[in-house]
Amino acid sequence: MEEDPLCGLCSRPIPPGVRQSRHHLVPKLRGGKGGETVLLHQICHAEIHATLTETELARDYASLDALRGHPRLARFIAWVAKRRPGFRSRTPMPGGGRRRQSRAVRR
Repeated sequence: MEEDPLCGLCSRPIPPGVRQSRHHLVPKLRGGKGGETVLLHQICHAEIHATLTETELARDYASLDALRGHPRLARFIAWVAKRRPGFRSRTPMPGGGRRRQSRAVRR
């Protein structure tokens, strides 16, 4: 029997049917075309992109060890480690989840 692959960020198994995606360690927009990718739970991938910009990823977080060392991602990993491998949840939007307010003046 073949074992489920492990998430590159949280190291939990990725069971069949659970949303997953590949993360470019160096973002495509920053020269990572054809570069190294890692398999992640979709929730883990979304948290990476909610936490870091493409520039930050390319400059300072282009390895799994660096990603795991980021304070917010380390807290996320500790939190998600207590969840079942198929756990799904909404992840915050970049910038803390706040949508930009319209600058239109009310009359």
